[in-house]
Amino acid sequence: MSRQRLSRRESQVLTRSRLLDAAAEVFAEHGVAGASVERIADRAGYTRGAFYGHFPDKDAVVAALLDERTRREREEVAQLAAGEGDTWEALRAWHRERSAHLEEWLALRLELVRHTLRRPPGERSVLAQREAYAREALTGAVARELGTDAAEAEFTALVIHALEDGLAIQRAVDPDSVPPDAIVAATEIVLRGARPTEPRGDD
Repeated sequence: MSRQRLSRRESQVLTRSRLLDAAAEVFAEHGVAGASVERIADRAGYTRGAFYGHFPDKDAVVAALLDERTRREREEVAQLAAGEGDTWEALRAWHRERSAHLEEWLALRLELVRHTLRRPPGERSVLAQREAYAREALTGAVARELGTDAAEAEFTALVIHALEDGLAIQRAVDPDSVPPDAIVAATEIVLRGARPTEPRGDD
């Protein structure tokens, strides 16, 4: 049986996806500065022309990777929150699974952050947008959990987001001391402290 021929659109999507996967590997191995267009294209099995047919330069690939990874994580967490059963246990399982690829993910993330911070402040909007997008998702979840509006939940979401980054680094450096679902336990502690307290009645 002959394989079904891909449409032009399907072929473009596949090529772009393979280029992004290859770029993620090359960036993690060599850094953004040390990754050439030729190296990325070769890793993906394409020519430079194919690369430039999808991305104008490496910075566009960095932006696309940040956007793709953030959107993917946001969608996965949203599905967990909307599912039936214990949301916290589902989050623990998700973080345990994610932890299996932590070093690869963290190496890429830190490299993309480092590359962005080397640029002038006015050219860091891609990273700022990524962080804002991630915090926005957390803010909505925190507001629902605490029963408050988004404005009141923003700072708590920022704290949780920062904890996630910090614990990811600690886990990668010392996995024996930091459990894969540590961020879930930390989030529960933060939320307990952020819950509005009911006024005590007179004794």
